[in-house]
Amino acid sequence: MATNRLNRINEDILRELCVLLPKVKDPRVQQGMVTVTAVETTGDLRYAKVYLSFLEEVNERELRRGLKSAAPWLRRELGSALTLRYTPELVFERDRSIEKGARLSRLIDEVVSGEGAHEEHHDED
Repeated sequence: MATNRLNRINEDILRELCVLLPKVKDPRVQQGMVTVTAVETTGDLRYAKVYLSFLEEVNERELRRGLKSAAPWLRRELGSALTLRYTPELVFERDRSIEKGARLSRLIDEVVSGEGAHEEHHDED
């Protein structure tokens, strides 16, 4: 369970990465709208898992390569912006929660519209 300090560090890293990602010059990173949705830092501050969401279709493989290439620069910039004993190594993961939420919403809409059609059918009997 994350402590308050760790939560603050996660929020600080998230905020800084939101500012830094658009500054990355690598075209692989700039190929679409990429959003940092969450950051989870390990208790020893050695690693930070950065969750990303994509608004558009992107070449995820190329994006990962671009982020891996930009990670040392991002880490250095984070280190200068945040006052931490260790600047965590960044590990990028795709956040699929928005996609899952949209899918669930679509399924609920289908069920609701299906019930409406089903109720109309019973009313005619």
